[in-house]
Amino acid sequence: MTDMERWRGRVALVTGASSGIGKVVAERLLDAGMKVVVTARRKERLEAMAESRDALALPCDMRDTDAIEALFATVRERWGGVDVLVNSAGLGRDAPLTSGRTDYWREMLEVNVLALCVCTREAIADMRARGDDGHVIHISSMAGHRVPPGSGVYSATKFAVRSLTEGLRQELRAAESGCRVTAISPGFVETEFLEVFLEDAQKGKEAYAARGENGALRPEDVAESVLHVLAAPASAEIHDVLMRPTRQVT
Repeated sequence: MTDMERWRGRVALVTGASSGIGKVVAERLLDAGMKVVVTARRKERLEAMAESRDALALPCDMRDTDAIEALFATVRERWGGVDVLVNSAGLGRDAPLTSGRTDYWREMLEVNVLALCVCTREAIADMRARGDDGHVIHISSMAGHRVPPGSGVYSATKFAVRSLTEGLRQELRAAESGCRVTAISPGFVETEFLEVFLEDAQKGKEAYAARGENGALRPEDVAESVLHVLAAPASAEIHDVLMRPTRQVT
């Protein structure tokens, strides 16, 4: 049996699956034989993915905690619950602490931190009920390990993810659970992140292009790390993965 075969036929839920890292992770889990629930706000993109791949598309706004709880209720009704959770939904805004917009701060905290907490709580309840053998993977950021200039609030949300990852590990060990948790913290990844951060699609694309060859990771690179940690033997918990483009200095 290959390392990923233990997950074949089991259920994964991927948030932020309409684009970027989340989309590619969902595709790779489908390739590995998992049943995959994809969720994000953009219904049309999810439905297109469900049509081209055998995925269950359930649109959800991660800022709405009631909607998140309803999402998990639907997954339990359809497929009995979740075995793997990939918390990929997240965003950054150009909102410095001295001058940033309050609604931008709130959005980052609600999506990057609160939604992650609610998804994790609901998924762990499923995992423990379904054999106590699951895995939570947070797609975090190198910004959770140092603070890039002008990104103090965004970095604060990723430092929170770092704390929540270790806190969950400790809670699972205290409960003698077989579930595991991993945070994957990439540096620059060529996604729609900078388009949102800069509020300009063209400037975002130009910023990635300016980094040159090997100056940004691809979503596929991060997806490979997701599969790597899922394939680890039961005796090993790969807890914290830091990855940068080859040419990234900080």
